[in-house]
Parts: sequence; C-alpha cells; structure tokens
Amino acid sequence: MAKFNLFSEESNKSPLARFWRKFKSNHPAVVGLWIFIAFAILAAAAPLIAPYGVNQQHSDALLIPPSWHEMGDVRFILGTDDLGRDVLSRLMNGATYTFGLSVIAALITTVIGVLVGTFAGISRGLRSSFLNHLLDITLSIPSLLLAIIIIAILGPGLMNTVWAIILALLPQFIHSVRNLIVTELGKDYITAFKLDGASNWHILSRGIFPNIYEHIVVIFTMALSTAILDISALGFLKLGAQPPTTEWGAILAENLGLIYLAPWTVGLPGVLLFLAVLSTNLVGDGLRQVLKARKAD
Repeated sequence: MAKFNLFSEESNKSPLARFWRKFKSNHPAVVGLWIFIAFAILAAAAPLIAPYGVNQQHSDALLIPPSWHEMGDVRFILGTDDLGRDVLSRLMNGATYTFGLSVIAALITTVIGVLVGTFAGISRGLRSSFLNHLLDITLSIPSLLLAIIIIAILGPGLMNTVWAIILALLPQFIHSVRNLIVTELGKDYITAFKLDGASNWHILSRGIFPNIYEHIVVIFTMALSTAILDISALGFLKLGAQPPTTEWGAILAENLGLIYLAPWTVGLPGVLLFLAVLSTNLVGDGLRQVLKARKAD
C-alpha cells in the first residue's frame, strides 16, 4: 500500500515538478543552471551595477593588477587595462553583448527554425526535396565558417554578427526540428489523429509539439552554446564587435598584446567565456538526461 501511495503522489505531481525533480538530481546541471542565471542577470543589469563607465579612464591607474595582487588597488577589483579602464566594469558590460546577444540570436533562431522545420517536416514532393537538398548543402559548412562568409557579404559590425550567427545556426536547427517532426508523424497516435479527421494544425498543436518541446529546448541550449563561441570568435577575429565595444572576444583581441605584461586583461574574459559555454552545456546535458529518463519511464 505504501508503494502504491508513493506512486500515486508521484503521478499527481505536475509535469514541471517531475521535470525539476529529475533535473536537480544532476548536480553539475544544477550548478550550470545557477551560473547561467547569474550570467543572464549580469547581462540585463550590467549597466546599472558596473562600478565605473566602460570607457572611463584613470590616468593614475594604468595596468593595475587585480586587488588580491600585492600591487593591486581595492578600487579596481579585477585591475585595469593599458588605458586605465576598469576591467570588472568592461567584463560586466561585455556580458550584455556576448551572452545577451547570443540568447537573442538563439531565440530568434528557435522561432524561425521551428516554423521552417515544421513546414519542412510536413511537406512532401518537390518542396520537401528542395528543402532537404538546401539543408544538406548548408550543413556541410561549419557554422563559424558560414558566419564568416555572411559577414564578408554584410560587412563587419556587431548587429551584422548577430544576423550572421542566426543564419549560420538555422540550417542545423531546421534539420533537427524536421527530423523530430518526421519521426513523430510515423507513430501510431498520429495515425489515430488522422483517422479521426484531425487537421494538420490540430495534429501539430495537440499531438506533435507536446511530445517534442523538450527536445527543442535541448536544441536551443546547443544553439546558444554555439552562438556564444561564434560571436566571441568573430569579435576576436575583428569581424564582429569593434573596439572599444566590450564584447568578450573583442576584449581578448584588443588586449592580446598585453598577455605577458598584464595577463589578467586576457585571462579573465577567457574564463568568463569558458564558464558561459560550460554552464550552457551542463544545462543541456541535464535536459538530455531528463529526456532519456522520460523515455525509459
């Protein structure tokens, strides 16, 4: 009877509660989620909480090391660069560009990818063949290389970088959503929907999307991780954000010549990039494990 009660209590929980119970059992994923939330808050609130202006120069504090160093200054927790600008303020502001714009790019990619991927999944005949061949061609090109090609057409700049990343991520997203749709269309419950005379919209909204939305969230985390790396890589190559923009890749490129003289100006943005990508991947892995557990159940 006790086992039956436990089973009943578990079955009465909402899908979100059951999802969180399974997700929080993966401790690295939970740590990644908290880091991810911290970056999201930082990206939204950086202009309000940064101690100094991003381009504010302190002529009496050039290349000051972080405050824990014996030569450091408590006014500048993470030190200053060669122009006397506060590294902490610039890195905090850079989260808005690197992390914030990556989230926006991934969200736009998700919306367009779901719409086009759904259309590709339910299409048949010439339209389906054309989309499949177009996807095969674009998927053969790495996302960063495709973004560089698009930047070469649009020209360098931060907003062009965002559009280039969206266009570079779309083929993989569309391909993944299309495969999910095609897989679901081959299942018995879809046949039952069709026998009942359900419309395509009813099949998608009541049948397919409730079964694949978690997969779409996982694909979103993968796209976000790629977007963070690509926007930083383009900034580092000076094809994306241009100095004095505080995008982390651009900061790395700007301070690369100081790597031996002032390593904190290069190492700290590198650490933030590592943590941003790591947290996103940890959350994605946690979501994948929840999906596997759900299939096993």
